[in-house]
Amino acid sequence: MSPMFVPGPVDVAPEVLKEQTKPMLPHRSKDFEATFQGAIEKLRQVFYTQYRVFIMTNSGSGAQEAAVRNLANERVLSCVNGSFSKRWYDVAIANGKQADKIDNPWNQPIMPEQVEAALKQAKYDLITVVHNETSTGVMNPVKAIAEVVHRVSPDTMVAVDAVSSLSGAKIEMDAWGLDVLFTSSQKCLALPPGLALCAVNDRAMERAKNVPNRGWYFDFVLLEKHRVKDSTPMTPAMSLIFALDHQLNRILAEGLDNRFARHSAMAARTKEWADKKGWPLYAPEGYRSQTLTVVTNPPEFDLADFNKFLAARSLRLANGYGDLKGKTFRVAHMGEIQPSDLENLLAAFDEYLPAKGL
Repeated sequence: MSPMFVPGPVDVAPEVLKEQTKPMLPHRSKDFEATFQGAIEKLRQVFYTQYRVFIMTNSGSGAQEAAVRNLANERVLSCVNGSFSKRWYDVAIANGKQADKIDNPWNQPIMPEQVEAALKQAKYDLITVVHNETSTGVMNPVKAIAEVVHRVSPDTMVAVDAVSSLSGAKIEMDAWGLDVLFTSSQKCLALPPGLALCAVNDRAMERAKNVPNRGWYFDFVLLEKHRVKDSTPMTPAMSLIFALDHQLNRILAEGLDNRFARHSAMAARTKEWADKKGWPLYAPEGYRSQTLTVVTNPPEFDLADFNKFLAARSLRLANGYGDLKGKTFRVAHMGEIQPSDLENLLAAFDEYLPAKGL
């Protein structure tokens, strides 16, 4: 397997890909239901929750929409400091909600005191926070933000997007008081794209029952009715769920603490390398992602040319996102990436850059 240092879709282990070749089963069969329910029990461990986890056939953006449709009667406060937190704000507006935003520069985290000030200005049904901005490498202090929400506005639901961090960084849903926490399959879980995994606590389920116009596909109440009975209201992505169940076994065999430590060590190693080059990290110290590092590069660095160099070594690196394209690059050390893979990438950098006078 040739490692891609891109923040999704990431590399998938061959044995996990092979799980998708299993024969189809009737999705209402006892055999499939056993696999489906077993995967949910394992996901509870990964989410650090006693509550339900919905296995949804959609991307993480669908889970963003589900949170808005199920938890907000009228008003949403969106914490925006990157492209994907901005998307969640756009989703709220598109669903007819009155949405306000805390709008920070992309290289700055959302701070608890900003949230407190906003909550004292107006009453919100829901606050949306992205834990780990894939566009910037900024990791927001979700635990501290949730504490503020519970203290200042206890009826406000806390929904967290952990698309590019869950299973690569420790996020304790129940201990932190998160009402909805979700991720996607194609990042730290190291699965093909196509699934969102969305944990919902009892408080959020009670709210959903009283919110009108939840839609159908993303309705938590409907999803829960089928979760406890069999699987999903609609035909699930069965092949992906076979792969999910197998990959969860592999993740738990590695050990969650070991997995977090591996991601954290690779983040530290990447920072050490960038510091030696004199190339600053985009995210400020204390708020840097454990699963991807965004490096600010000099204007003369040509990522497209470097990726051609990497292609001969079966490696690939991600450009900056949106307005950061060409100004930064993203080293995604997540999922199946091992420290030895990262060393190969950094060695390639150290071979390439001197030849370019960098």
